[in-house]
Amino acid sequence: MHLGEVLQRSARHCLDVVLPPRCLGCGGIVEGTRRLCSDCWRGLTFLGPPHCRHCGYPLQQAVTDLPICGACAVEPPVFSRARAALAYDDGARGMILRFKHADRTDIADSFGRMLGRAGAELLSDCHLITPVPLHRWRLLRRGYNQAALLAYALVHGAAEGAGCPVVPDLLQRVRATASQQGLSGEQRRRNVKASGFRVHPRHRSLAAGRRILLIDDVFTTGATVSACARTLLENGAQAVDVLTLARVVRQEVSALSLEDAEAAKPSAEPERSVPDA
Repeated sequence: MHLGEVLQRSARHCLDVVLPPRCLGCGGIVEGTRRLCSDCWRGLTFLGPPHCRHCGYPLQQAVTDLPICGACAVEPPVFSRARAALAYDDGARGMILRFKHADRTDIADSFGRMLGRAGAELLSDCHLITPVPLHRWRLLRRGYNQAALLAYALVHGAAEGAGCPVVPDLLQRVRATASQQGLSGEQRRRNVKASGFRVHPRHRSLAAGRRILLIDDVFTTGATVSACARTLLENGAQAVDVLTLARVVRQEVSALSLEDAEAAKPSAEPERSVPDA
């Protein structure tokens, strides 16, 4: 072991004695580099197949071919694919809010590993990664963009993303708007429309012809990531995929086979509300 590693471990041990590391979920003392205690870890709901091949919404049943949900069959999202690592439920909500609003950025590396597992399929063919932006005034107040921290943690912790660069300011949020928290789906869509996004003038050539992976913390209605994806596509992006740490799962959604999806009428009602990051 190198002298630098010995000194680093010794310094970490001394710091842990003075300020014991605490679980991001419950605040209890944890050992070593663990960020969650065993109980809080078991309380997380990890998402995986079966899910809608477009929006990634978890499905209660699988079909023989690639399944899609009713909402995507009626109105396909502007992005190509969306995936999330966790359900945004009681197990995940507290730690994500602390990460987002209480400066608990030390959990970003753990979140990055979760994102790497959930988004391996998306990472394998992306050309660049960019986070959903904060308006500059909110960024100054908070001190960091949690989506950008997740993007860098993802690349650091996932082998598939090692060659995919992060462009933290590819997108800009043009106008400051109210927080999305507590808004209905329609209010979120109006709020996002009012904020507006644009590709940074310095990076206008980066989007052209590239498959872009968009990162955010929570997918609620899909209003924010859809607005960002639309902006990127209008600036020449080949395709936009979405990867979020968590997503809201409100109700059971049935899967449609491709044959059933093709037969879905445009006037049909979606089986769930349209997928915010």
